Amino acid sequence: MYTIIVVPPQLDGAGEQLKIGPGERLAFGRAAAGNDLVISHDGVSRVAGEITAHRAFWMLTNHSAHQTYVVENPEGAGEHVKVAPGRQDSPIPFEFSRVVLPAAGDLLSFDVWAPCHGFRARAAGPGTPGATTAPAFALDRTKRYFAVLTALCEPRLRGAPHAPLPTVDEVVKRLRPSWPAAGRSSVAWNIDYLAVKLRLRPGPDTAMPGQRLNGKKESLVSLALRFDLVREEDLLPLDAPAPAPGKLDVPVAGTVRS
Repeated sequence: MYTIIVVPPQLDGAGEQLKIGPGERLAFGRAAAGNDLVISHDGVSRVAGEITAHRAFWMLTNHSAHQTYVVENPEGAGEHVKVAPGRQDSPIPFEFSRVVLPAAGDLLSFDVWAPCHGFRARAAGPGTPGATTAPAFALDRTKRYFAVLTALCEPRLRGAPHAPLPTVDEVVKRLRPSWPAAGRSSVAWNIDYLAVKLRLRPGPDTAMPGQRLNGKKESLVSLALRFDLVREEDLLPLDAPAPAPGKLDVPVAGTVRS
């Protein structure tokens, strides 16, 4: 039931998948002796590391003395874990993972699949009496500002975690199918509005004169992807036809509301 599957790198042709159960270990490295997964590259240590299965997740040990390994979540828009040299049993929380090994100028990788993650079922009836918990981020997916945020996140959501963010003109072009009236000023205003709404900068009533937020778009995208405020399914409306008048109304420029 709880099986970790390791998919070897495509160096010498397709290799067979390797499976380990809870408590079992799989060693990997350049040397054929003592390793369950042999990675034939001169830039990989003879004994590079070890994978340990633990029920629904796994742990990575880095035997390298100098090289950091990176474990990426291919579905996480840049989400990753760094495993420092000598680190033992670093827990990896991703259901699908890509282990990246820097090797003499190359970046080698192999995949590790954990069992499907389980989640606690939501209560069917009312919960514990008391005040309702306020949402951490009050975002309305029917508003123009959310479409702008989605367009900013799109390149990284589509599997390119280090992709450059789109320019304002590129966002305008991307939103035209669903928002024919989109323009530079309206998109730029919505970006400013998002920075205030997500508390990345103070509102106009408290902002210091001349104060600006450096890397505004980068900060917005980083926050949105880190906390799953924008997900892959949110990309679908970007290609939808323009809505009927009165839908997806944007707040009046110059005002800030939740």
